[in-house]
Amino acid sequence: MRTDSDQTGHLIYDQVIQDIADYVLNFEVYSNEAWQTARYCLMDSLGCAFLSLRFPECTKLLGPLVEGTVVPNGARVPGTQFCMDPVKAAWDIGCTIRWLDFNDTWLAEEWGHPSDNLGAILAVCDFLSQKRLSAGEEPLTMGKVMEAMIKAYEIQGVLALQNSFNRVGLDHVLLVRVASTAIATWLMGGGREELLAAISQAWVDGSALRTYRHFPNTGSRKSWAAGDATARGVRLADMAMRGEMGIPTVLTAKQWGFYDVAFSKTNADQVIKPLEERQFRFPRRFGSYVMENILFKISFPAEFHGQTACEAAIVLHPLVRGRVQDIERIVVTTHESAIRIISKTGPLSNPADRDHCLQYIVAVALLFGDLQASFYEDEFHQSHPEIDELRGKITVVEDGCYSKDYLDPDKRSIANGVQVFFKGGKATENVVVEYPLGHRRRRKEGIPLLLKKFHSNLAARFPSGQAEKILALFADQQQLQAMPVHLFMDKLVI
Repeated sequence: MRTDSDQTGHLIYDQVIQDIADYVLNFEVYSNEAWQTARYCLMDSLGCAFLSLRFPECTKLLGPLVEGTVVPNGARVPGTQFCMDPVKAAWDIGCTIRWLDFNDTWLAEEWGHPSDNLGAILAVCDFLSQKRLSAGEEPLTMGKVMEAMIKAYEIQGVLALQNSFNRVGLDHVLLVRVASTAIATWLMGGGREELLAAISQAWVDGSALRTYRHFPNTGSRKSWAAGDATARGVRLADMAMRGEMGIPTVLTAKQWGFYDVAFSKTNADQVIKPLEERQFRFPRRFGSYVMENILFKISFPAEFHGQTACEAAIVLHPLVRGRVQDIERIVVTTHESAIRIISKTGPLSNPADRDHCLQYIVAVALLFGDLQASFYEDEFHQSHPEIDELRGKITVVEDGCYSKDYLDPDKRSIANGVQVFFKGGKATENVVVEYPLGHRRRRKEGIPLLLKKFHSNLAARFPSGQAEKILALFADQQQLQAMPVHLFMDKLVI
């Protein structure tokens, strides 16, 4: 028989909350691959943030709530001159990293972007590093940042492996809030009790609806939702460090807990499942698996389920260029998750709608042999009516093997095939790409291009001399890990 109380009558925290807290406090990272990959994730995420600063729709949301606010030892927002409290700085950093949908990705039963947690990690570490220095103590190092990244990635990613929040209409930024809360509390010096309290508060917040990611309400909130979640993590961590009580059975409490309220049915049949079927499933223990297997978006700022479709379409571009009127139909063969999340027909109302449309991604890649963030903007879309003409000729079908391999822990492929059929009976080959360029299986091929991407993103924001100095920060693993956080962040102020 299950008991929720210890011998003193105090409620016992749900096991999931205990497991996350114990992992954060006790796990030591020994994997060289995880450390190396964390360096590349940090580099790539910052590059995505720098590129997003070219877009006014992003920059209008940045900065302090009260203009002119001075914050002693404030956290900096890379690529800007903002220096703010850690909560708002985390919001801005998370927003800029995520804005263009170009940062690293994790795909499983749930999906998301573990680098979203960098908002909390960088803001808290920058603030604490300066605060410690001002008190005559040793500042935090970038090694601590990377250790925090590895653990945040793992919490978000392992929770996503066999637990589908999207199937009950909840958004994956919930997992960003949980991971950011745990890691921010740990960085602030929290012990087990503070961690348990903070993590429980993150779960009781519930989750944003996925409404803003889907027709007919797709919009720009999906570009700042991660910043909002990671900033909330910092706020909850701060409250726990001030002694705020936790909510021990937030997940399992009968009627009022997360499992009963938010995780009790599926969108398809609306059938209430028994509690044991609703509790989170964990196929592996927390370690460094997620960082080692993270997916980089190297070539295309597009929702990750469509990355391989874009690669395949670009292969076919030379055969399609100038022949739009000759095309009878296009068949995109894909996996179930892509159909559920990014297969769209009908009008697309804004850039956020377009970058999450498989048909739009394929049509643009076929027509132009490329895909850039600017290709989603209204002006570009309106200037090229042939995009929608081609989009209307696309049929999306599922391949059961693709869906199976997508969830296979030894494969985790994200396969797509594209084939173009012309009037008169001729057709191209069916170009299939199983693993995107940013997949672990293509690391050797991908890393040089990831460095090229970062260099290009630096050039979009910084003068050449400063860009080269920032690039040099990432050249040596050990030197970067040893660098004080506040000095690293100094280099990113423009």
